[in-house]
Amino acid sequence: MSPPFFNNKILVRGLAISPPIVLAPMVGISHSAFRSLVQAEGGVGLLFTEMLAAKRLPHDNPFCSPLLIRDASEKPLFYQIIAASEADIAPAVDKLHLLGADGIDLNLGCPAPMQKRQGAGAVLAGNQAVLRKVLRRLRKSTELPVSVKIRLGQSLDVDSLRSFGLFLEAEGVDMITIHARLHGEKFCRKPRWEQIGAVKDALSVPVLANGGIFTAGDAKRCLELSHADGVMIGRGAVERPWLCADIASEVYGIDSTAEKRESQDIYAHFIALLEQRFAPERRLGRLKQFTRYFAASFPFGHHFAASIQNSDSIAEARHRAAVFFDRST
Repeated sequence: MSPPFFNNKILVRGLAISPPIVLAPMVGISHSAFRSLVQAEGGVGLLFTEMLAAKRLPHDNPFCSPLLIRDASEKPLFYQIIAASEADIAPAVDKLHLLGADGIDLNLGCPAPMQKRQGAGAVLAGNQAVLRKVLRRLRKSTELPVSVKIRLGQSLDVDSLRSFGLFLEAEGVDMITIHARLHGEKFCRKPRWEQIGAVKDALSVPVLANGGIFTAGDAKRCLELSHADGVMIGRGAVERPWLCADIASEVYGIDSTAEKRESQDIYAHFIALLEQRFAPERRLGRLKQFTRYFAASFPFGHHFAASIQNSDSIAEARHRAAVFFDRST
């Protein structure tokens, strides 16, 4: 049976995203090694960096900062920034131009206490006067695509969500990603994909749906309920780095040219990427954070995750992973 029809390409300020399957910005996860890992499995049309502090960004060294290290093959790549003041925007954008960014995303959904105290993230989304200044400075500073990532809001209010989307579009935003949960809601809360349709149908810019997508079936259902132009995949791609390829094939009818690999080979590839991209002291922590999610898809995966968490070196983690996979086959 052929897959249902969904548009398999979107244009964002002239940039083609095909397929419209996007790898989410995730703190501690969406670094160069993980982005390349998912790319190798196929199916992803756009990559995002981890969240970057606009104030600090101009001073970071792209050759050693784990947040800025990238491979030339990681394209197209949007850099996500978080800011509380328009004063931090222009210097940050200048740095992103030097880094070869393909687009810039402004985080308007982060609920972290530190960001809330500074007036950034979800707090900035609720302060329209300051947000207007930030967006206008951002739009004036670059010709690159500008996107934002938001949540449904403080409460389920369709009119407010629609008005906010129209405000963002009027201020020059080229694409909007909506995480289908309210501010402060945990990941265990079922996403409300249908609420995204309230803003999508009122806008002319592309809208991505995010939240709770762990299978190709989830992606199809999300697109049907949200009317979104594409999907952004977060934790599901950490648990299953081949998920984007599955969605591309089963939802968009695009078969990946990448060779299917066994889980142990994917894990070994990830370790190799960490060793290629990062200094020794930067590797083990990122492996542990990745494994917390990756292990969830295996029977007795909690034992696998615990063994890696208790490893004192990459070599020890590699050995323990080999033992786990040998016993699982």
